Amino acid sequence: MTMIPTIETARFRLRSPTLADFEPYAAMWADERTTRFIGGAPRDRATSWGKYLAMPGLWHFMGYGYWVFTERDSDAYVGCGGLSWFDRGIDELVGYPESGWAITPDWWGKGAASEIMAAALGWADTALDGPEVRCIINPGNGASEVVATKLGFGLIGSSDALGDPVNIYARPPGGGTRTPA
Repeated sequence: MTMIPTIETARFRLRSPTLADFEPYAAMWADERTTRFIGGAPRDRATSWGKYLAMPGLWHFMGYGYWVFTERDSDAYVGCGGLSWFDRGIDELVGYPESGWAITPDWWGKGAASEIMAAALGWADTALDGPEVRCIINPGNGASEVVATKLGFGLIGSSDALGDPVNIYARPPGGGTRTPA
């Protein structure tokens, strides 16, 4: 089983989830602002619980996974994300770690997602021997598109396999800019 590493940035800590993190996690996913571009509808507690339990499972089976993001100084919950493999039925994701992030609305517009995910992808570049990483973003989610661009992702296509359209992005090993499709 892969141990979940702890990573620190200037402002944040990426760490293993604990039971105490579930309440702020569930509150974030029950907020329609969070889910507007991720799933489209707020999550109930039971759905959040099942997804929360899957976070450490990713590490066990894939050797990478999702962290809880907290403020470095206070350990207050900021969000979650990292790398996943969700078997979404999108051909362009098969065989690639998928990057994802969700930040509490209180941290939007403050550079949190960019700082945190740069650290997560930096870890992936070293620990995973540099595979290409992919991500999906719903059209209209301009904030995540900006973050993805800052992190070195480039648009490679789109899919409606999840019911609603998503744009698919790729980031080459080491974060060099990918040529758009």
